[in-house]
Amino acid sequence: MEKVKILVVDDEQRVRDEIAEFLVENKYQVYKAGLPSEAFDLLKENKVDIVILDIKLPEMDGLSVLKIIKENYPDLEVIMISGHGDMTSVIEAMRNGAADFFPKPFRLMDINIAIQRTTRYLNLHLKYKDLEKNYSLITKEIQKNIGHQLIGRSDAMKKVISMMAKVADVESTTVLITGESGTGKELVARGIHYLSNRCNQIFHSVNCSAIPESLFESEFFGHKKGSFTGAIEHKAGWFEIANKGTLFLDEIGDMPLSQQAKLLRVLEERKVSRVGSHEMINVDVRVITASNQELMKMSQEKLFRLDLYHRISSFVIDLPPLRERREDIPILVDYFINYYAQHLGKQVKKVDPVIHRELEHYHFPGNIRELRNLVERAIIISENGHLKMSDFLINKVPSPGRTERIQSGEEIWDLEIAELRLIKKALEKSNNNKSKAAELLHISWQSLDRRMKKFELS
Repeated sequence: MEKVKILVVDDEQRVRDEIAEFLVENKYQVYKAGLPSEAFDLLKENKVDIVILDIKLPEMDGLSVLKIIKENYPDLEVIMISGHGDMTSVIEAMRNGAADFFPKPFRLMDINIAIQRTTRYLNLHLKYKDLEKNYSLITKEIQKNIGHQLIGRSDAMKKVISMMAKVADVESTTVLITGESGTGKELVARGIHYLSNRCNQIFHSVNCSAIPESLFESEFFGHKKGSFTGAIEHKAGWFEIANKGTLFLDEIGDMPLSQQAKLLRVLEERKVSRVGSHEMINVDVRVITASNQELMKMSQEKLFRLDLYHRISSFVIDLPPLRERREDIPILVDYFINYYAQHLGKQVKKVDPVIHRELEHYHFPGNIRELRNLVERAIIISENGHLKMSDFLINKVPSPGRTERIQSGEEIWDLEIAELRLIKKALEKSNNNKSKAAELLHISWQSLDRRMKKFELS
């Protein structure tokens, strides 16, 4: 912060000059005024940080001056002084926003301590305003380009947005976005793209779990006409399509091991070769990846290449699940209510207060995606513009009472409890090895992982 600028307002010249001289000796920039009108003129012409204000003044009393200052300069801090130290004046001054109050006579050293304390607050407030400004600018930019904001006032979300802004223009750095399904990983990836210098180029999103292994090379690198049966024309791969822009590889943990080495080579060399061609094509692509799986753990279990993990995780952004930032849930609920009411053409005149309270305590295994779907469905169901809690069809995990029944030997006619019991048995039989448990259940490792998160099994 620059040199602190202080305005001293006191009708006694001796007091005014004494305070001003002391402040100048302590390296403050000082303005002086004997009348409220003079003080207001100085405030209009100069940027002042702190006002030292006497209560007893000509023209109007200091409490009235304080109110006018706070109405017109809300960020300006005021320290009150008075030769009439009655408690009524002190209380009134503090209620109207005074930072401190000193009865005359006072020690100038005490005034200096109060100024230092107030200056520390001003510095913190300035940093907070800068953070709020950056947060607002980033979310507005994302809203403009994507249609949805990154919503939330929690410290966790502010940290995510700060990291997005920092990495956006460092184009040589690959980004790995981690987090549970539904936490908004693609939204963050798009946000990084639109905050970067590549914002006017293409953003191409690919779901790695949806690509058959036999088509991997053709989809990623393209192919030459006649290179295989069905290749009836030349085709550019995703790296070529996203050239100069951003390629987002979602669920990269589902990529077949046999193809991971080929992806690593392209990331290292920045060149691709179409299937059936020996020509190398240079590509300038920013690669952002995402996964809801623990890639490091997968690499230890030989399910993911360790060298590829290190290549894509130069910069990691971890998105917290919704249950770990519950203070954001009411804000998200209001946002999606307004969004879907507008897009579905339905009026929402009344929202039961219990909705925010109930949803704030719901665990949301599907995270923001689940919340968004719940609100959309609730608005469709709602009648007469009245949104009720009964409109939200929440699929809760087994309650403690139901879970206790799992431990008993009684016959279960509850599909959800039966599924949880079977998963627990498979994990017990495989000594908590997820891969082996998934084989026993005849499902994929990823499917088991999703079910375990649903039932909050560690």
